[in-house]
Amino acid sequence: SALQILAMADALEDERLDKEAIVKFVASLQNEDGSFSGDEWGEVDTRFSYCALSCLALLGRLPLPKWAEVEVKTDEKNAIIDIHKAVEYIISCRNFDGGFGCVPGAESHAGQVFCCIGALSIAHSLHLLNEGNANTGSNFNDRGADLLAWWLAERQCDSGGLNGRPEKQADVCYSWWILSALSIMGRVSWINTSKLGQFILNCQDDDDGGIADRPQDMPDVYHTFFGLCGLSLIGHLEKIGDREGRKYPEVDPVFALPTALVQRLGLRAQVISECGGKVKDRLKTHAILTGAATP
Repeated sequence: SALQILAMADALEDERLDKEAIVKFVASLQNEDGSFSGDEWGEVDTRFSYCALSCLALLGRLPLPKWAEVEVKTDEKNAIIDIHKAVEYIISCRNFDGGFGCVPGAESHAGQVFCCIGALSIAHSLHLLNEGNANTGSNFNDRGADLLAWWLAERQCDSGGLNGRPEKQADVCYSWWILSALSIMGRVSWINTSKLGQFILNCQDDDDGGIADRPQDMPDVYHTFFGLCGLSLIGHLEKIGDREGRKYPEVDPVFALPTALVQRLGLRAQVISECGGKVKDRLKTHAILTGAATP
């Protein structure tokens, strides 16, 4: 997004950027049921829920729900959006298989899963995966997260790549959409990361270096970005850097930004710990929700 690029360019404080106008625009797109439209024409999609919460977080204007474990509580009367309705709407888009769709009742899709899990992470509301009701908070357990993680793990194909829905071909872009969600939920180990890494590498073009959606297809910048993000989330870029004697930036699975930048901006979302309470170093800047992830 534009704000992500400005953040990476250290330009969020540029005087030409009217941040208050952006905040008001984003807030104006929230609907009565808590969903967000993409523009004035009114299309509703959980993609826009993630984009809205991410934008407000980047600008330091995201109100947090009453159950969030933060030092400064949000003044609900002056909140720019209704965060409780926002997370309630996201939960209403969850399906019987554990996945999420673009609207309530829509087919589960891995891209929408990232948007919903990412938005719940930013809103410090991952516990709702297991409750389905945003009106009350309670101790965390793994039922809902496990069901979703199994659905995501089943997206891995024989090639090692990941697809977005059942019976579809593997596509490099889902290396990001699925790995990011599994990273947030502490369940990356539920898929074969070695086979996935090899699939991504097989999609790199020998001539121009770009990465395609699948082997032998035309590379493009979209799949190159998501392929590199996938390699980062499974630690493969780190191994390459060790061999080359250099350090590649790690990517944050919530904000899709370098982890060092996320830390510098003071962005703090919520993630679930791995089995035994372990948390990847890249995630330690976020609030930790304890969960026993047993594949």
